[in-house]
Parts: sequence; structure tokens; C-alpha cells
Amino acid sequence: MGNAVRPQRRAILTGGLAAATAAVLTGCSSKAGGSDTAKAASIGAASPTPSANAARRPDSARTAYARLMEGNRRWVSGKLQHPDQDPARRAAVAPEQKPYGVIVSCIDSRVPPELVFDTGIGDLFVIRTGGQVVEPVVVGSVEYGPLTAGSPLIVVLGHQNCGAIKAAYKALKGGENLPGNLQSIVEALRPAYKEVAKVKHADPVDAMIRAHANRTAADLRSNAALAPLVKKGELTVVSTYYSLDTGRVETLTGAPSA
Repeated sequence: MGNAVRPQRRAILTGGLAAATAAVLTGCSSKAGGSDTAKAASIGAASPTPSANAARRPDSARTAYARLMEGNRRWVSGKLQHPDQDPARRAAVAPEQKPYGVIVSCIDSRVPPELVFDTGIGDLFVIRTGGQVVEPVVVGSVEYGPLTAGSPLIVVLGHQNCGAIKAAYKALKGGENLPGNLQSIVEALRPAYKEVAKVKHADPVDAMIRAHANRTAADLRSNAALAPLVKKGELTVVSTYYSLDTGRVETLTGAPSA
């Protein structure tokens, strides 16, 4: 975290995967159905039809964030639509993906972004790490959406009762080291811990969760590859906080206004 070193560019070999996927879709047919079935399958794969309830891809950070928050309200109320989660959508995005958002969240099993925002296949790039810690290789994954698919929105999703941040807080306060590579997570969270330690908090772990989400978003806004997009208004980075109790996503900083 902090001023993470920007990773070297890597060649992204997506063309071969897309071609292979198309070949499988067009080449496979039911033996029982004969040539007519094979022909129909080939036509369907070549010109996939979007889901009946498919919505137009948001064209700005504001509309993208509004889409996510609308989905979160459905999650909170239990009125889920499960949009674009059918075979037609799967076929439609097989040749190419263009997600409208990037979610940087924790690995916590209770915080599945696609459900929290009631989204579908091809809508989001989701990067999940312990405590949503962002280090160089993870930054490369975050950069992928805006730089290759024009995703206009990045959401850093912190959450209530984060086990990784709770463990890091205890380790840092007690001057202890966690085993294995868990200590690298602790070190990445040290800046948030120092920030919180300056002021007395009723719940210092929760304060650290929020501080870390805000710091991560700020670091991504100033990232060498992403900052020019932010400056031009082509990318917005928002920090948020998810309540395990209610399911509600709270905006912390950076909500798009235009």
C-alpha cells in the first residue's frame, strides 16, 4: 500500500482465448439434433442475443455508480433481479467483455460483490484480497479495467468486522508478527493503523477499516497510470463501506457527481 510501485506492463493474451471460445461455441453440436441443430447452434453463437432484461452499459462513472447502488438497494430489500445471469448473456459476452466497473474488495465470504450489487455476467471486474490490500501485482489487475475496457468506475469496498484488518490491528498494537505471508498484509495496513492510532476511537478496528478503504482509493487516484484518467474525468475512484448487518453499502469518499 502507500506509494506502491507501478508494475511493469504485461502482454494480455485475450485474443486467443476469445477465438478459442468462439470455436467451441460454433463447433460443438448435438449429435442427436443433426445438421439443422448444428447450424442453429452456430448461428446462435455467432450472433448472441442479449438477455431480455439486459440494461444498456453505463457510459459514465455517475451512471455506473447509480447502477451499483440501485442493485445494492435490491440486495438490502431482498428484491433481487439477478440480471444478465442466463445462457443468453453468457454467450453474448463470450467474444468480448466490457465491464462498467472494477470492485476492489476483501476475500471475506460474506461480501460477494456480484450479489451485494445484484449484477450479472460481464458487468464487473472483481479483485479480492485479504483486507482489500493493494500491492503492485494487484494494482495491475485494478488498472486492467480502465486501461483495456474503458471501465469508468473503481469501487474500493471495505466491510464491517473485517477479520484481516482486525488481526492486523491486534498484531500492530501488540508488536507481534503474523505467520507466513500474512505479515505482508499487516505491513500494507500499517499506514491505516498509524492514522487511527493518532485519535481515540470507540471502535478502533472499524475506524481502521474505513481509513484503509479511503487510503486505498486515494492511492489509486494518484496511481501513475490511472491519475491521467481521473484528471480527465474518465475515471472515478470511490471508497465505500459494507454493513454485514444490513447489507447496505455506504459511500465514504469520491462519489461521482457528474
